[in-house]
Amino acid sequence: MAKFNVNSNAYIIIYSVVMVVIVAVLLAVTSLSLQERQGENMLNEKKQQIVKALGEDPLTASYADVVAEASMLNKDGQAIEGKTDADIFAALGDLTASFAAGEYPVFKAANGCVVIPVYGAGLWGPIWGYVALEPDMNTVKGIVMDHSGETPGLGAEITTSKVQDAFKGKTIFEGSEFVSVAMRKGGATNNHEVDAISGGTKTCDGVTAMIKTSIEGYLPYLNANMSNNSEAAEEVAAENLNEQENE
Repeated sequence: MAKFNVNSNAYIIIYSVVMVVIVAVLLAVTSLSLQERQGENMLNEKKQQIVKALGEDPLTASYADVVAEASMLNKDGQAIEGKTDADIFAALGDLTASFAAGEYPVFKAANGCVVIPVYGAGLWGPIWGYVALEPDMNTVKGIVMDHSGETPGLGAEITTSKVQDAFKGKTIFEGSEFVSVAMRKGGATNNHEVDAISGGTKTCDGVTAMIKTSIEGYLPYLNANMSNNSEAAEEVAAENLNEQENE
């Protein structure tokens, strides 16, 4: 039987090709076996961020306990029939495409608050997050933001509680006009602004644009619910007044 010359070029090439194929197969098998777990981890992370935006601790409050309903809205602010939770969470993975298609994921909490996903561009890459609004559809209850490559100690500070807490209580409407919330260099001057991060101007500009352009797609929904909530509040006030008069 002929023996391979282990020092020949042919042997080295064949050996290298076989090893590359074996390693590629092993990596593919490993990737496929972990794919389901990775998907579950990504889904759980999204749910935790939504819960956190609503002011709850993800360690003690679950998504199922906090969120009453998840919907996919059309450009008119109406829920699209037939969309499953899987469809809605899948859209969070590519909000740019979802928004371009006129589809807007939204999450409504049991207490009437809503959570809107937002997506934009920072200095070095994508930034994203979730904005929670009070039942008045105007006041910011909370915000969670993340990034893929902003500068540590500067733009990356958008992930800190100090920066995110500054958005709480801010309003996105001035009367009936949508004005959003901006990160202002030099310090906030009104209730539609928060202090920008020193040295992180480009990231802050990205956050400002992200919040404004993302929420704009939800205005039909917010305006409709703002009107409904206002009418409901007036009805409750009228009922309370009648009860007091009858006592």
